[in-house]
Amino acid sequence: MNESSCCRKKAVPRDEKTRKALIHRLNRIEGQIRGIRGMVENEIYCNDILIQCAAVRAALDAFQRALLADHIRSCVKDRLQEGDETVVDELMATMQKIMR
Repeated sequence: MNESSCCRKKAVPRDEKTRKALIHRLNRIEGQIRGIRGMVENEIYCNDILIQCAAVRAALDAFQRALLADHIRSCVKDRLQEGDETVVDELMATMQKIMR
């Protein structure tokens, strides 16, 4: 087994473009959350806050899909190429957790 495999050491050496894209998404989500907090503090109408909450959920889902795709293209692919088929069970368990 390749000891430098991202999933073995539980750290992922992502390329700069991917890392920046993920961080950019998280920064936008963080800004949206701060915006919702401000709406609550300013006693904005509930419906407007709920709509913003749905937007945050959609943004977080998009982040999760991007991260999952990266995981499959890197960690899962690498481990399968190494002959480690346990990664399939790990991926299935993860999918069950995130699809609840």
